[in-house]
Amino acid sequence: MISKTKIQRWVRKSHRYLGLVLGIQFLAWTLGGLYFSWTSIEQIRGEDLRADKRPLPIQTKNASLGILLDSLQAANPNMSFKTIQVVDILGKAYYQIVTSVDEQVLLFDVKTLRHKQPLTEQQAKNVAQQSLKNSSEIIKVEYLTSTNGHHEYREKPLPAYAVTFEAPNNTTVYVSTELGTVQSYRNNAWRLFDFLWMLHTMDYENRDNINNWLLRLFSVFGLITISSGMLLFYLTTKTKLLQNE
Repeated sequence: MISKTKIQRWVRKSHRYLGLVLGIQFLAWTLGGLYFSWTSIEQIRGEDLRADKRPLPIQTKNASLGILLDSLQAANPNMSFKTIQVVDILGKAYYQIVTSVDEQVLLFDVKTLRHKQPLTEQQAKNVAQQSLKNSSEIIKVEYLTSTNGHHEYREKPLPAYAVTFEAPNNTTVYVSTELGTVQSYRNNAWRLFDFLWMLHTMDYENRDNINNWLLRLFSVFGLITISSGMLLFYLTTKTKLLQNE
C-alpha cells in the first residue's frame, strides 16, 4: 500500500510541474483579460476615428434600379443577385450589386447607370481620407491581392488598398477596390488586441478557432492543476492536524 508521504510527494511534484507548464499560458490569459476588460471596444475597432456618415446623394431623377437589373439579366439570363444596396463613393451614389453565383461586384452610377470600374489607388486614398474624422498624412499605401491567417486584413474582400496614416495610432484603412468602400480600420489598439486574443484562444493560425485541441488540452491541464492543488492542500492540512493531535 502506498504511504501518505509518497502520495503527498507525488501530488506535490505533479502540481509543481503542471504549474510550471501552465504558468506562462495562465499569465497570457490574465493579461489578455485585463486588456479586454479595460479597453473600449469602440477604440479597438477604430469607431472613434470614423467620420460621421453623410446622407446618400440620391435624387428623384435617378435612373430606375429595375431597368438596370432587367438589362443585366437580358445580357446574362442566368445572372441572379445576392445583395443590392446604394453606397456613397466620393460624394456620388452608386448601386452596389453582388451576384449570387460567383459573387462578382458591379457598381453603377444611380443617375446615369454608367458602370464604374474598380477604384484606382488615388481614389482609394481619397475614400480612406474622407472616412476619417480628422485628416492625417498618408505614410504608406499597399495593394493587396491575397492575405494569410496572420494578416490583420484577413477574410475580407480582395483586392484592396491598405492606406496607412501617420496618426492617430498608426491607423490603416482598408478599402475594397471592387466594393468601393472601407472594409475595416486597424490601429495599434486593435493590433495589441489581436495578439492577446491569439494567445487567449491559442489559435496561432486564424485567431478565431476556440475549438482547437491545444486550447482543449491546456484547459484540461488547468483543471488537473487546480485539482492537484486542492488535493495537496487537503493532504497537508490533514497531516498537520494529525501531528497537532
